[in-house]
Amino acid sequence: MSEEPYDVIIVGGGPAGLTAAMYTARHGLKTLLFESKQLGGRAWGRHRVENYPGFPEGTTGTELMERFIAQTERFGVEFRAETVIGLTDTGDAKMVLTRGGFYTARAVVVATGIQRKTLSIPGEMEYKGRGVCYCAICDGPLFVDKVVAVVGQGKEAVEDGLRLAETSAKVYAIPGSKGYNENVEHLDEFLGHEKVEVIEGADLVSIDGGDFVTHVNLDRESSSRLDVDGVFLALEHAGTSDIMKEAGIETDEGGCIMVDKNQRTNLEGVFAAGDCVCGGMQVVTAAGDGGKAALATLRYVRSLKK
Repeated sequence: MSEEPYDVIIVGGGPAGLTAAMYTARHGLKTLLFESKQLGGRAWGRHRVENYPGFPEGTTGTELMERFIAQTERFGVEFRAETVIGLTDTGDAKMVLTRGGFYTARAVVVATGIQRKTLSIPGEMEYKGRGVCYCAICDGPLFVDKVVAVVGQGKEAVEDGLRLAETSAKVYAIPGSKGYNENVEHLDEFLGHEKVEVIEGADLVSIDGGDFVTHVNLDRESSSRLDVDGVFLALEHAGTSDIMKEAGIETDEGGCIMVDKNQRTNLEGVFAAGDCVCGGMQVVTAAGDGGKAALATLRYVRSLKK
């Protein structure tokens, strides 16, 4: 537990949280960042990042996040590997509860990201970043003129499938045994696309390959193997944690935190940035959100100190 309040507590250590911490600490705010898992978030471990400015030859997610972390450390941010289990707004002070104690701050930046639902099938984690992908915008350019499978029943699966069909040689659409959700926008366009082949009435049971994915296996009697170069798991994401909702932070029906143009939530002194606000879902947009949230936090904290 801190003996004196922090100026700002940042919940989440992905690109948004690290950028926010970098900005606030550089401007002299006493900054504490909580990340219970891996600093760098979902970007850590990405096999290839080719669309982040300043890296004309591309880089890996791990290398990029290592640079984020080193730059954040340079400005004296305090890191704690603790799980946040509660957030209370008491007006000018915010109380953040973890399994290790409680901490107070003048402002809080929520940068928890989102959790992609997983299938939990053999090969998914083994080939993550080596053919198993969760974002067509992020990784689609790696599969130009290649064969991919898109797994999912909802809006994200259809949108990702259409995006991949623009550049991939072939797209296997695998909605699972339950089929596609009704009334999904652009579903007819997707199912009628010349590059799309729908695999009906079968579920994905495993992902296999060598150094990279080479095929997937389905639970059907005939032709259970599909040869593919990549698998996009376009499952609906889980929104922000119940902890944030219990704190009174407003979200939309999909669980995305609602913010204004300055990343302010409905709670005064509480800001949000990155994938948890469901914006661009890119490293660069998360970093931009983090920077905007930090600048708004700086103005807010300085107004309290006057």
